[in-house]
Amino acid sequence: MSGQPDESDISQRAELLPEEQAVGSDDPEAQAAAILDESSERTEYPEETRRESTQTPD
Repeated sequence: MSGQPDESDISQRAELLPEEQAVGSDDPEAQAAAILDESSERTEYPEETRRESTQTPD
């Protein structure tokens, strides 16, 4: 993945999982775009984003 996620990736991710449906989402498309963008950034720049991640061990 490079740069901004494309529309098909956003549409696919915007389909809410059952647990996401249970709590709802005001804007699944915007939520999906943000998730994919952050994922892409972590993939492309792992050293720069490592300190920001709560899931990456030290």
